[in-house]
Amino acid sequence: MRHFLDFEKPIAELEGKIDELRRLSEPGGINIADEVGRLSAAAERQLRATYAKLTTWQKTQVARHPERPHASDYITGLISDFTPLAGDRAFADDAAVLGGLGRFHGRSVMVIGTEKGSDTDTRVAHNFGMARPEGYRKARRLIEMAGRFGLPILSFVDTSGAFPGIDAEERGQAEAIARSIAACLEAPVPLIAAIIGEGGSGGAVALAAGDGVLMLEHAIYSVISPEGCASILWRDAAQAPAAADALRLTADDLQRLHLVDRVVAEPLGGAHRDPQATIRAVGEAMMELLAPLLGLDGPTRKARRREKFLALGHDGLA
Repeated sequence: MRHFLDFEKPIAELEGKIDELRRLSEPGGINIADEVGRLSAAAERQLRATYAKLTTWQKTQVARHPERPHASDYITGLISDFTPLAGDRAFADDAAVLGGLGRFHGRSVMVIGTEKGSDTDTRVAHNFGMARPEGYRKARRLIEMAGRFGLPILSFVDTSGAFPGIDAEERGQAEAIARSIAACLEAPVPLIAAIIGEGGSGGAVALAAGDGVLMLEHAIYSVISPEGCASILWRDAAQAPAAADALRLTADDLQRLHLVDRVVAEPLGGAHRDPQATIRAVGEAMMELLAPLLGLDGPTRKARRREKFLALGHDGLA
């Protein structure tokens, strides 16, 4: 059963009727192909009209859709011969951060991603994609390893933010995030990051300070969640839609502000309606951003990356 968001209710009703009619037209039933075709066309029109005018808050809901492809899906779809690497060599392994070696378009790469999980068990196992310090220290270890062996780095970001628990703070959450960001900026190899769902706060930047940053059409990327922002500014989480508008967290906003380099279009109705097409599109965009970087030497890459991030905020922010 497909999960429908609140604003998709008219679409859900039409697609529900289509499913009922298709069951009736099974062998031995009534042939109602014409009616199914009419309703299918109406559902597509409704879907197209709905997604052509999404509000910022509705885009936030799409970015959090439970059926949206996750980092593990991108790794499965884009990376061959993937070998996972675990642990931070200091405390533990953090399942919220996936990482390992593999091949992308025949080239050896290091892959890192935040994983939310796809059902109750996996969401709990991956802590809903909220990494603890050991997750960011693992990411830093893998980034530094990639630098030693000359491996490009691909990063898939989907997290509401770093885990805010007391145990994480006790183990140095802020320091671990800062060092992961520094490792991204200092990497002598190309680093391409993709915001595939939520890009929340420093927990996202820790894996996204790359040469090229792309973002899916209905993904979000922000310094804080709308709910968190609303709780601070209005002391009322119900003001999250207003906060979402103020945060300018959509792909269109961020591309206009020069905070992301490319926006990747999603299938009609969002990435969850055609995960394989979305994964292919992200892979193609990552390769396009990666290709021109492969011919540069390490110092040149680092200098260009530094210049890129120092320039953020100097223009396009009106």
